[in-house]
Amino acid sequence: MTTDGTAPAAAAVLTGLLDDLRAESEALDDLVAPLAPEQWATDTPAPGWTIAHQIAHLAWTDDWTTLSARDPEAFVAESGRVFGELLAAGADPVDEGAARGAAEEPHALLTRWRAGRERLRSALAEAPDGLRLPWFGPPMKAPSLATARLMETWAHGQDVADTLGAVREPTARLRHIAHLGVRTMGFAFTLHGLPTPQTPVRVELTSPEGDLWAWGPEDAADRVSGPALDFCLLVTQRRHRDDLALSATGPTAAAWLPIAQAFAGNPGKGRPAGG
Repeated sequence: MTTDGTAPAAAAVLTGLLDDLRAESEALDDLVAPLAPEQWATDTPAPGWTIAHQIAHLAWTDDWTTLSARDPEAFVAESGRVFGELLAAGADPVDEGAARGAAEEPHALLTRWRAGRERLRSALAEAPDGLRLPWFGPPMKAPSLATARLMETWAHGQDVADTLGAVREPTARLRHIAHLGVRTMGFAFTLHGLPTPQTPVRVELTSPEGDLWAWGPEDAADRVSGPALDFCLLVTQRRHRDDLALSATGPTAAAWLPIAQAFAGNPGKGRPAGG
């Protein structure tokens, strides 16, 4: 503990993130738990992925995150081995992990996902403060990994909700996803072979409660504004830019929105307009 209270403050931030991750996971759990076994085989908007694939992917990623937090050296060695073998065989590791989990009996998969979520929570809560943990992209500290898990849980939960025709009420947890979406602006440009913008962008979003969430200099000429929900749908590629009430002013902001993404990995095709 530091005399200025830095450590307790950092611990409180992580605890809040983990509480929000648990709440987001439980919201998705509420959607899938009542489903009949055959409903788990329903196709979702992600090509080739059923509802079972969506949950299996979350369980798979939770397990890798737990290993990273518990034993960073084992994560590096095991991920290198597993990914190397799959890529050499011409398989996509992410798709392979989802397919293996989706082959499980639904109740068993749901039980495994629930148990893995709790192991993940404990592992991140106990991770040394400030330590950067290995990941498939750049190493991240525990709060960043928790934020990434919340973002993925919400995004894949949107796929499930869309499949079931369910409308989810947006919550203040969207702020974590929006923050990640803002922070990854430069990353999005890099993924598309574009230079990292040097022009600051002001992002002003209306929260589900009607409050203003803002990032960037107040006097920035380039600006993005709109509902926080729409921004989160955009940066997770769950809706097309044309279907969202987001405005962009300035060349950097206008160039960013069509390529924005808050997740690691190569950019996907995203949803088509009207989809």
